[in-house]
Amino acid sequence: MGVKKHILITGGAGFIGSHLADHLLAHGYSVRALDNLSPQVHGPDAKRPDYLNPDVELIIGDVRNPEAVRKALDGIDAVYHFAAVVGVGQSMYDIARYTDVNNLGTAVLLEALTEHPVERLVVASSMSLYGEGLYLAPDGSICSGVTRRLEQLKAEKWEVYNAQGEVLVPVPTPETKTPCIESVYALSKYDQEQMCLMIGRAYGIPTVALRFFNVFGTRQALSNPYTGVLAIFASRLLNNHPPLIFEDGLQRRDFVSVLDIARACRLAIESPDAPGHVINIGSGNHYTIREVAERMATALGKTTLVPEIAGKYRVGDIRHCFADITLARNVLHYEPSVTLETGITELAGWLQEQEAVDKVNIARDEMALRGLVV
Repeated sequence: MGVKKHILITGGAGFIGSHLADHLLAHGYSVRALDNLSPQVHGPDAKRPDYLNPDVELIIGDVRNPEAVRKALDGIDAVYHFAAVVGVGQSMYDIARYTDVNNLGTAVLLEALTEHPVERLVVASSMSLYGEGLYLAPDGSICSGVTRRLEQLKAEKWEVYNAQGEVLVPVPTPETKTPCIESVYALSKYDQEQMCLMIGRAYGIPTVALRFFNVFGTRQALSNPYTGVLAIFASRLLNNHPPLIFEDGLQRRDFVSVLDIARACRLAIESPDAPGHVINIGSGNHYTIREVAERMATALGKTTLVPEIAGKYRVGDIRHCFADITLARNVLHYEPSVTLETGITELAGWLQEQEAVDKVNIARDEMALRGLVV
């Protein structure tokens, strides 16, 4: 690779950031992380996570703090912008904080980058900004921008229908689908990616936006009830509670290993064709939420804990969305390598050594109190 490149990861002490750090270090990069060690993710102690590679230089600071950001950028060649608060449900009532951290934090970073341009900027975006994925009508036509009406959800009609009342069939969602923003979180992620691409173009900073689908793996915050669904299921199961599933559990998602995400992120700074692109990063497969809950229970030896099907809808949720990864294959030469089965087995092994505080009911009650669970 020649001269060792110095990489900054905002949010680098978190779930995805720490795995990316491991991957980059293994490929000869030098890594610095800027992270505020948020209590919701890291617990109340705000200490360096044990899992964070000792070769990572950790700067404890907030991405909204211009001084901390300027310090973190000193001597840096490329930046991964991962710092964000995550979770669709929480974003629908913790509106100011989500907007402050995700939008303002990105703005502060970009202002600093206008004074300290880097060779590559990679921003973590999200599949949530698509809203519903792409659908196929019975006549073979493609349907984009479809939504579900509140009346049908109250009647527990969970699928997506066209104007003729016909059920639409979900198909892989490409980057060309027009965003359909259904939550404050999705809006903030769209803002993050578009601001980065815009400022990247204006200041000659080669920028790539990666739209992550449902990422899972070790190190996910098990006591955060707004994190990834597999970690939430694991938290319930480790406390001998059944996984809680909204709607009927047949909604489909693309689950991608954090190890595949880390490799895709490295390819995004190494690929000469990546700048200027928005790229889906998923597994290219899809599974129902109910199936994933059952697989997690089996892996943890908790098969007697049958998923609890709530039959309720959370405002901001969508029915089906899974990735078309053709662009990632063509531009990044990315190919997912970790199957759901292998990934869940590895996750289960790590989970046996973890403690998790199950806060799912607290989160559900908070949303119900605000009228966000129908």
